[in-house]
Amino acid sequence: MNILFVKRLRICSLLLVLAWALQPTAQSEPVPVRSVQGTIHGFLELRSEDGQVVASGDSFQVVRGSRVTSRTVFHFKDGSIDDETTVFSQRRAFQLISDHHIQKGPSFPHPTDVLIDAPTGQVTVHSTGKDGKEEVKTDHLNLPPDLANGLVPIVLENLPPNPPATTVSMVVITPKPRLVKLVISSVGDDKCVVAGSPRKAIHYNIKIDLGGVAGVVAPIIGKAPPDIQVWTIGGDATTFAREQGPLYPEGPMMTIQLASPTWPDTSKSDH
Repeated sequence: MNILFVKRLRICSLLLVLAWALQPTAQSEPVPVRSVQGTIHGFLELRSEDGQVVASGDSFQVVRGSRVTSRTVFHFKDGSIDDETTVFSQRRAFQLISDHHIQKGPSFPHPTDVLIDAPTGQVTVHSTGKDGKEEVKTDHLNLPPDLANGLVPIVLENLPPNPPATTVSMVVITPKPRLVKLVISSVGDDKCVVAGSPRKAIHYNIKIDLGGVAGVVAPIIGKAPPDIQVWTIGGDATTFAREQGPLYPEGPMMTIQLASPTWPDTSKSDH
């Protein structure tokens, strides 16, 4: 095979790959409301890859009319904080209003403070530069109605049984704000135990689709983000149960799961 033909073949192959990567993707619709959200206060724990509890968390949710304010905050043993407050509406479909996510402390090599104002498309990022000074940058994005920052557990709780692959949008900081797609697919049922009683958990896989040329190149250079695993427990009311994935780009895999309060054994101290 002559060298000129090989070069032309490679160029044609590259053009085909780029043309495929740049094709517009189908528009996703916001997730319909199947279970109206209410006021809750839940407890979470965060475990490292070796199974050690590294942070305790609280999940709050307050409802006023059709407007819901949800906050999840983790307090790490090393003093770090992961604090996300999400405001959304639930009229027929879930619609993000704002999402404010703060990560700071030793557990986060690149502390960030990101505020998304969905109606205006404004994304404001507070970060610390190499010189230690705070930097504030604001970008304007054309944010789609299916934006799911801070809403992924609620999206999963509202999927129908055995759903087809569901796609929603998310803003990520890389380091500039950009839109990616989350492709959610059902893996099947897994077994778990609640207070000694066997239960069935629904297992979901979430793939982060970078889209465009970046989505094609990332796996080749080993920079493709890992899939995220999430479990819910169904019944009359579906609830989040567990999540496995990194807390920030290129971070270690962590596990978030429900926790229950415990009390000291006072009977021993009475004797």
